[in-house]
Amino acid sequence: MNVDQKSTQVSIPEEILQKWEAKGVSRRDFIKFCTATTAALALPLSFVPKVAQALEDKRPPVIWVEYQSCSGDSEAFLRANQPTAGDIILETISLEYSDVVMAASGHLAEEAKHNAMKKYAGKYVLIVEGSIPRGAGGGYCTIGGKSAVDDCKELVKNAAATICVGTCAAFGGLPAAAPNPTDAVSVMDLVPGAPIVNLPGCPVNATNLTATIVHFLTFGKLPAVDRLGRPKFAYGKRIHDNCERRSHFDAGQYAEAFGDAGHSQGWCLYKLGCKGPETFHNCPTCRYNEGVSWPVMAGHGCIGCSEPGFWDTMSPFYRRLPNVPGFGVEDTADQIGLGLAAATAVAFGAHGVVNIGRSYFGKNDSDADQE
Repeated sequence: MNVDQKSTQVSIPEEILQKWEAKGVSRRDFIKFCTATTAALALPLSFVPKVAQALEDKRPPVIWVEYQSCSGDSEAFLRANQPTAGDIILETISLEYSDVVMAASGHLAEEAKHNAMKKYAGKYVLIVEGSIPRGAGGGYCTIGGKSAVDDCKELVKNAAATICVGTCAAFGGLPAAAPNPTDAVSVMDLVPGAPIVNLPGCPVNATNLTATIVHFLTFGKLPAVDRLGRPKFAYGKRIHDNCERRSHFDAGQYAEAFGDAGHSQGWCLYKLGCKGPETFHNCPTCRYNEGVSWPVMAGHGCIGCSEPGFWDTMSPFYRRLPNVPGFGVEDTADQIGLGLAAATAVAFGAHGVVNIGRSYFGKNDSDADQE
């Protein structure tokens, strides 16, 4: 269904469409964004007008902080296309602090963060990027002379909601990998019990971040989450279940080496270490780079980056996991491949016997009739 067809099924108030047009956003693009966001949240099409109304009525103050990180999540956000990062910052949210994009620096930047926290206490959305190192009394990461530990605790305590972007903020990520020399932890581990939603991934998918913010604007609360604090709309299904290479797995067709015939033909990457069977994320349906592609589609196996402790539990990345918990009949690639091959051989054999029988008895019946 194209956008024009969708637009006929939703009723966004005319005044809202006119306001966005005045801002330089076409009706088509605005309806497309509202529809795509509604779909990402796994909501029915009837919620499109509510999403549009929320975007018009509310512009929540946002504080975005970085601790022990590589800024990959900020970079992913800056490359958002529908809407662009500029659209989100200027029209959807009120970004009060972000050391990556703000003009101020040093004590002026920290003063802006402190003032925003006090002014909007209990009302702002906090976005955290990077893990928090507790080692050396918090001395491994300090901002303006204040440790990341103390800074994060205070900000989370005063926030209406906290969104942890990327695997480092959500689960500790690479800094927390063994032997974890800085004693890095996730925000949820540092401030247990706080209203937090985790958006793991390395980096976060900007669409999932936008959808989470829109959900908060629309319903006044964070989306439903799984036991790890991840929103179910984005992390409710295994990558393996929605992978475009799944049919090859079911057929027992696997790439045995990068660049071989199977790899070139888009066969399953399980034997090359793909962790899709043990990873929950919407990468196959909500891709990266403006929705164009994702690692498995590009020929590289999933490394399980949205799972806790992935650096330790999923490595070595180019070796397959032979016994995936809860994987059932798909326990090993070898078993299912051999099983399917045997079942197919039996099926074709039976089919051949039947056909031969039909041919033989049909011929005899015909001969008897002639006689």
